Amino acid sequence: MIMIGDKPILWHIMKLYSAHGFNEFVILLGYKGYVIKEYFYNYYLHQSNVMIDLADNSLSILDSESEPFKITMIDTGKETMTGGRILRARNYIGEQDFMLTYGDGVGDVNIAELRKFHESNGKTLTVTAVQPEGRFGSLEIEGPQVKSFIEKPTGDGFWINGGFFVCKPAVFDYIREGDATIFEKSPLENLAANGELVAFRHHGFWKPMDTLRDKMVLNEMWETGKAKWKVW
Repeated sequence: MIMIGDKPILWHIMKLYSAHGFNEFVILLGYKGYVIKEYFYNYYLHQSNVMIDLADNSLSILDSESEPFKITMIDTGKETMTGGRILRARNYIGEQDFMLTYGDGVGDVNIAELRKFHESNGKTLTVTAVQPEGRFGSLEIEGPQVKSFIEKPTGDGFWINGGFFVCKPAVFDYIREGDATIFEKSPLENLAANGELVAFRHHGFWKPMDTLRDKMVLNEMWETGKAKWKVW
């Protein structure tokens, strides 16, 4: 619920999916989940022009700029790990492919293309691979001479988990320790070992909000009209 501009990062992520035609969401709640419930419960009202008649305590919606989101919010426990939270959503998702992401990163990932890629490979899980900004400048040195300098090369040559997944329902079978399952440990490791994990390489913008500095950078991008994740 950390804000980028006047909306929480969760809203920005949902807007990305919505821009590609996906408007049904299941949000897995943990610590202070009630804050998310209250935000969306009151969202329609806050996005609308209203008329209130104090004589009979009635409220009329004049018009609204609310998005067509359909949101299921599930309390999955304060101590539940990432895999356990996903497993608890099984009865709400059903036996169909579904998309999955974290609530702390934004990007201009083409969700529609990601889904097509997943369907074309037929594997249990597709992960979006990204190359984040390097932390430090890179030097090419011969003896004492610096031959080249690159300021923070993208990704430092590595691909990492960008957090935008597409899953077949068979993924639930890999979550075997219940609430204690960390999705990024045995489930992903076993999926990879079984040849059931493929990567969709995203070459565009991606940035997590892990630190105060990340928050400041994302807010500056939003406020200056340079928010590359804003594809709507």
